[in-house]
Amino acid sequence: MMTVKNKHTRILIFLVCIILGYMITMQLRSHNQYQNLAIQRAEDLTVRLKEVQADRDKLAKELDEYRAGRISGAAQKEMDDLKARAGETEMEGKGIIFTLDDSKQAAKAGENKNLYIIHDEDLLRVVNELRAAGAEAISLNGQRLIGSSEIRCVGPTVLVNERRLAAPFVISAIGNPQTLDSSLKLRGGVIENFKFWGIRADVVQSDKVRVPAFKGNRTFEFAKPVSEEEKKEAGRPATVDEGTSENKPGADAEKSEGRQASQKNAGGAQ
Repeated sequence: MMTVKNKHTRILIFLVCIILGYMITMQLRSHNQYQNLAIQRAEDLTVRLKEVQADRDKLAKELDEYRAGRISGAAQKEMDDLKARAGETEMEGKGIIFTLDDSKQAAKAGENKNLYIIHDEDLLRVVNELRAAGAEAISLNGQRLIGSSEIRCVGPTVLVNERRLAAPFVISAIGNPQTLDSSLKLRGGVIENFKFWGIRADVVQSDKVRVPAFKGNRTFEFAKPVSEEEKKEAGRPATVDEGTSENKPGADAEKSEGRQASQKNAGGAQ
């Protein structure tokens, strides 16, 4: 009877040992897996940390260059391109040189003497024709014309970039020479209209036209940039001011109707 009990006890002890061994094995395996995951995680974090440190060092270097007045090649190229588009860089290339001077003809009896001299609307019409023909840079008597440049009569002179200019007027334009030339020589165009009144209007094509940089002041008293957050809140893209009617393409054409109408009437009377 004791033998049976001892046998059962041994079996139970054996089963308990097996169960304990299995549990210890599973515990060790789970612990090893956790250690492996922790090690892998630490390695991933180390790699990420090195990448972040590299980015930090690169940005710190760029910041030091900006502070020292040095700019990277890509940033410098982008800045130069933006300055060129804004008119703050002297430009050179193929184009035309258009010279305008007041008429030397004496006004006939009853005719308006103003028809024989150059006005702001005449210059605006020329500039708009050149822009429509693809001119990439334009200057008037050495004054670079940009989006905010004004062209308006002030007494016997014309005000451009807050500078008083007088005839003769020399307009330099960079672009396709043939296209720019043709835009001014269209039938019934600006040159035909000028020459009817004896106004000197000469076009010279050139492989080397130089247009100076804009030297005026740029100030914004009322306008301010719209942030991306404000654009999203408004739910619409930012709009661009179309400018005053003085600089719109149709404004100078409307003003010059008087000269063209007088030309037609004069032509009919001949």
